[in-house]
Amino acid sequence: MNNRREPEERAMFRDMVVKVLESQVKPHYEEWDEAGIVPRQLWRTFGEAGMLCVDVPEDFGGVGVPFDYSIVVGAELARMGFGALATNVMVHSDIVAPYLTNLANDEQKQRWLPKMVSGEAVGAIAMTEPGAGSDLQAMRTSAKRDGNDYVLNGSKTFITNGQHADMVIVAAKTDPAAGAKGISLFLVDTSLPGFSRGRNLDKIGQHCGDTSELFFEDLRVPASALLGEEGKGFVYLMTELPRERLVIGALGCAAARGALDLTIAYADERELFGQKLKQLQNTRFRIAEMESDYRINQAFINECIDLYSDGELDAATASMAKYSATEMQCRVADGCLQLFGGYGYTTEYPISRAFTDARVQRIYGGTSEVMKEVIARSILGK
Repeated sequence: MNNRREPEERAMFRDMVVKVLESQVKPHYEEWDEAGIVPRQLWRTFGEAGMLCVDVPEDFGGVGVPFDYSIVVGAELARMGFGALATNVMVHSDIVAPYLTNLANDEQKQRWLPKMVSGEAVGAIAMTEPGAGSDLQAMRTSAKRDGNDYVLNGSKTFITNGQHADMVIVAAKTDPAAGAKGISLFLVDTSLPGFSRGRNLDKIGQHCGDTSELFFEDLRVPASALLGEEGKGFVYLMTELPRERLVIGALGCAAARGALDLTIAYADERELFGQKLKQLQNTRFRIAEMESDYRINQAFINECIDLYSDGELDAATASMAKYSATEMQCRVADGCLQLFGGYGYTTEYPISRAFTDARVQRIYGGTSEVMKEVIARSILGK
């Protein structure tokens, strides 16, 4: 898929992932999409298969394999057309778990990481608020110290895994007057009094990926729930965002690969004007353009994976990866749907889901517009 020779062990892992998805996801995915959520048991299934948080150290329940193994899981989900589930797993394994691995103390790690690896606990992260969107500094959720506890009040929205989450990393203001320096992160056990889930949001795509509103009303958490140091939440968010953005870009490339494979097969079967669709010059040129677009972006994603693995991926380069790959994903999904003609606009054909699932990729994790600003600042300054 990556157009380069894959190490044997990783290729074997990829084959295992594909087999699990073929048997445990593919037969049920349309039903889950209609229901708007996947069954909770699926997380246990993935955990038992060794597909969750694979780069978590062995001391905390993981297998400690390299980061690129985690990419394999998300990429195969995306390539096979399970975009919503790819996002669910990405948030759990590639966002929440690294926050714990990199920032949590041993007690926090021992409490949550083994359960996340097994699928016993589902993780989510709550940054976005109804009135703030991408402007994290404008968040209003508060966490006030009260003796040995913090008391949280506020709300979050667009929270992936919100319905299933057992633990949510919540960003809240511990010092409202300090701007970005007043933000702290908390590990919130969702069984605590004062935590509630709102509706599972109805979206135009990624239907079975639960996306929720969360509410905190005088939610009392112990001081031991503080992740890292008080007031350093914004710094932590900025530090961890490159991996998130890289993985979103990798999912974008994988989804584009899946859409292209569907379209190439369709072009070989469909006849139009007495010829196979693949023989028409317009089809040939569009496929050539989209395949080139995909290959160029996949090469850049591969480079960024290597950079991240070496600890050298900076924020601007990660933003380039997300921006370029997700814009490409949307171009390819649109171009592929066009080649399916009227059938592409029906839900009967998976290419329609590839089209609607793709659109949010340019929004979450930082919009394309925010990515361009991050990139521009690295080149031109403020």
